[in-house]
Amino acid sequence: MGQQISFLSCGETIRGVLELPKGATGKVPLAIMAGGWCYVKEIVMPYYAKPLVEAGVGVLMFDYRNLGESDGVRRQHIDPWAQIEDYKNAISFAETLEAVDPERIGVWGISYSGGHVLVVGATDPRVRFIIGTVPVVDGYATLRRCHGETRFAELKKLLLADRRKRSAGEPGDTMPMSSLHPFEEMSTWPYPHVKKIFEDIKAREAPRHEHYNTIESTELLLNYNVAPYATRIYDTPVVIAIAKGDNITSSDLETDIYNLIPNPNKHLAIIEGVTHMSLYSNEDHLAKVGRVHADWVKRTLGL
Repeated sequence: MGQQISFLSCGETIRGVLELPKGATGKVPLAIMAGGWCYVKEIVMPYYAKPLVEAGVGVLMFDYRNLGESDGVRRQHIDPWAQIEDYKNAISFAETLEAVDPERIGVWGISYSGGHVLVVGATDPRVRFIIGTVPVVDGYATLRRCHGETRFAELKKLLLADRRKRSAGEPGDTMPMSSLHPFEEMSTWPYPHVKKIFEDIKAREAPRHEHYNTIESTELLLNYNVAPYATRIYDTPVVIAIAKGDNITSSDLETDIYNLIPNPNKHLAIIEGVTHMSLYSNEDHLAKVGRVHADWVKRTLGL
């Protein structure tokens, strides 16, 4: 699917895929897409990108630096602000494409990147529409809820020990993204079903997925909060799609962020019968949310 592309972001080569609507004439709108706490292309291509392309919107899907096909020697280091910079450099690349309308470039994200796109949309005036799905919006509150008070205290001790190690000039360590035994093995996202689902995705369609991250990545997540940026989205159309009752990124936190956006051109899509992880693994659920995205974009852009 699509044309292989690459561009530079802060000196690193970022690789991705560009897919344009078949038979399109003239310049087309474009959605720039990247993943959450993992790399993206094999996971989202046939599911979330397809409805957008069928609606007449091109898509540019890329892997962040340090993940997937993209360069970066500190593999599996997940720095949200570096990833936000990768989004902005993807926009700069997209502006140079002959087939793309630079006045109709938007950003799409899911989970961690669902929060990123709110920051990008608030800080980059080139963004003309924002699609955030089950977004991480407050890293501290999210991880405290996910781990529970006792394990969260143990997680903070692990993060502090790794910081002291790095401060002494030693390389930081890594930790699992999730674990089958979260009360015995510390992980960032302590849900056995997350591990099982991503193992299945890796075996089926995403061979480059690596189920770990630097410990520093988790520390950076604790300091991540999109609330100050949500209040700056005055004019850019935005849709936030949430899974009703999401207990990973917390639908109530997501709703609070939605309510902070001072923009009448916004839409909260509360999706019944899906979960955070089913939006990665259940094809019917992916298609359901993909249609929500595509229908909203068609209305917003007048396609």
